[in-house]
Amino acid sequence: MNRGSRLAALVVLVWLALPLAASAQSAIAGVVKDASGAVLPGVNVEASSPVLIEKSRSVVTDAQGQYKIVDLRPGVFSVTFTLSGFATIQREGIELTANFTAAVNVDMKVGTIEETVTCRARRRLSTCRTRSDAMC
Repeated sequence: MNRGSRLAALVVLVWLALPLAASAQSAIAGVVKDASGAVLPGVNVEASSPVLIEKSRSVVTDAQGQYKIVDLRPGVFSVTFTLSGFATIQREGIELTANFTAAVNVDMKVGTIEETVTCRARRRLSTCRTRSDAMC
């Protein structure tokens, strides 16, 4: 085999391997519980990374507190867990390799309740009338 044939064969092999590398998808999965060990359904779980086209992907925990974010590209991820009434938890530096599922289980603690009250002042329009119907 001459040098040109070897180079052509190498190019063909690399070209054939590209779809395999692109389909090498990973996942992040786990269980979310509270401080007492009870499972927490309804927790918003968001995975973010620059390797994602959409920059982040979200799921919600099921009735058993389980979640799974699938079809993630290999790379480094940050995962944020949020639920009203609980402190937000963020896990950073989760490295996914090809065809790997990272287990990220968390215990959420009760957080402080924050409330925002917005007041808008309105101009008070009041009129009073005297016996002579004149405005005061």
